[in-house]
Amino acid sequence: MKFTLHRRTRKLVFDTHGRRTWKPSEDILEVSAESLAIIICDMWDRHWCRSASERVQGMAETMNEVLKAARRSGALIIHAPSETMEYYEGTPARLRAIQAPPAASPTELPHDDPALPIDDSEGGCDSDNNPGEVNERLWTRQHSAIAINQDLDVISDEGMQIYNVLQEQGIQRVVLMGVHTNMCILNRSFGIKQLISWGVDVMLCRHLTDSMYNPEKPPYVDHDKGTDLVVGYIESHWCPTIPSNDLM
Repeated sequence: MKFTLHRRTRKLVFDTHGRRTWKPSEDILEVSAESLAIIICDMWDRHWCRSASERVQGMAETMNEVLKAARRSGALIIHAPSETMEYYEGTPARLRAIQAPPAASPTELPHDDPALPIDDSEGGCDSDNNPGEVNERLWTRQHSAIAINQDLDVISDEGMQIYNVLQEQGIQRVVLMGVHTNMCILNRSFGIKQLISWGVDVMLCRHLTDSMYNPEKPPYVDHDKGTDLVVGYIESHWCPTIPSNDLM
């Protein structure tokens, strides 16, 4: 089975008036499903920020349908709910990550790291009456609406464990989905920045992600626009994005 991926990036170019602008462009890439892994980043059961939990809730069932289709096609599904590995201790999917043979240490490739287009310095929560303090760990597992196939899937929140699995299974490309673009998606040990530094061909699923952004902070736009700005930043400086239906 093959996926047809519509990969969007943005480049700084001159327009017809000789003015600099970020121009989106798209290329189409066909890849075999067996050469693709999907990493689900931090889709927790609960978050310290109420609105973040609500948006995860709204995303989880759709994400599960996409993952079921991609799994049927032959893609590898990697569940990465950080800081919850005790919940999955001893399960086949967790052991699959732990027992993957160590790969040769990848060379760290340099990459520019421009500033984000949004201010998330205070945690980025846009709701009141939150259940916890900023960064308080209220999560215990991945959201229950996202099914884990213990016969096929992998569970890990460690970058090198995930890299070992990718090398063991000959995975050439990775799609990241989940939360949050400006924080965990970019910065986890299995996130975009680390995978790119290891030379992995990585993409973001732009329809199944969110940001931690409070419109009270610069650039003073609504939350969804803040997420769009971070997605555009990723397309401009880090990696392509794809729509979720490419995986269906």
